[in-house]
Amino acid sequence: MKFLFASDSFKGTLSSERITALLEESAGRIFPGCETAGVPVADGGEGTIDAVISALNGTYRRLTVHGPLMEECESFYGEFEGDSAIIEMAAASGLPMVPAEKRNPLNTTTYGTGELIRDALDRGYRKISIAIGGSATNDGGMGAMRALGVKFLDDRGNELEGKGEDLTKVADIVVSGLHHGVAQARFTVMCDVTNPLTGPDGATYTFGKQKGGTPEILDIMEGGMIRYAALIKEKLGVDVDKIPGSGAAGGLGAAFCVFLKANLKSGIDTVLDLVHFNELLEGVDLVVTGEGRMDWQSAFGKVPSGIGQRCKERGIPVVAIVGGMGHKAETIFDHGVDSIMTTINGAMELEEALDRSEELYVSAADRMFRMLKAGMSLR
Repeated sequence: MKFLFASDSFKGTLSSERITALLEESAGRIFPGCETAGVPVADGGEGTIDAVISALNGTYRRLTVHGPLMEECESFYGEFEGDSAIIEMAAASGLPMVPAEKRNPLNTTTYGTGELIRDALDRGYRKISIAIGGSATNDGGMGAMRALGVKFLDDRGNELEGKGEDLTKVADIVVSGLHHGVAQARFTVMCDVTNPLTGPDGATYTFGKQKGGTPEILDIMEGGMIRYAALIKEKLGVDVDKIPGSGAAGGLGAAFCVFLKANLKSGIDTVLDLVHFNELLEGVDLVVTGEGRMDWQSAFGKVPSGIGQRCKERGIPVVAIVGGMGHKAETIFDHGVDSIMTTINGAMELEEALDRSEELYVSAADRMFRMLKAGMSLR
């Protein structure tokens, strides 16, 4: 009997690595002598770098960059397998980096994210994966591209900083200074939204409010984003609104596609490819996955659905151990997950469940393995 453990973390309580250790102990108790393997996973959001670096014995590169308000801040990215790097834009341009009272997408920039990419290119990395969730920005990616050598000019020929308000001023784009390493690099962007750059479902109106945009600010920015999209089409011949996901991270998706020729790909699929998940499935009888809370959203780009789909293609059963179940959690059964086991085993307050997370997880794991063993005895 061979088990593979690949669970997302339970946010704030159990890491992916700790969950694997608990499952290994439980499997050994119920199935003495069984073979186990584990791999930390994430879906392209928080913890993605940690999961990939842990799985592949990579290292962290720490450096000083500019944050969303162009303040100096400490940031990082991951290095692995010799020629590969993994970046989280939230580590340089994330919403939590901006105090609530200062949140205004007219003033924020992705410049720091570009600095992370530039550093990776300078150090010779040519396979670069970038997670773009959790941004504080709506600059169309101009800040990041400026850090990589692209110039955005106003109608007087002056170079713009690359923050949100510059969308209303940009009149020309000069790409001749783009970092020399871009042409040799392959960029994969973890993106699970399909929003266009402009329009009612675009970057500004869909995501701008949570970044501090008032209705008046959003109207100004949408006008600027339309101007920016038209300029890209005029100067570079690309209609960005025809690219699904171009509106991701305040238009950073568009910039990555246009200037870096990036491939937009599901976050969980990117992570599973990076950790060589398909190879890990060789000879596996059962996969155990999970997440802190499972509901209808779990079927759309989350860890359990990504793992379930890959296992379904190979006829490998999957069970999920989760902290709790929400609305239409059973939707996951259509995506390769065969059953769900909750850690909560009685009425309790959330605080108690969090305090007892490890104890409750072990109980759920034991119950799951015992149920599996009972099923194996059926005639």
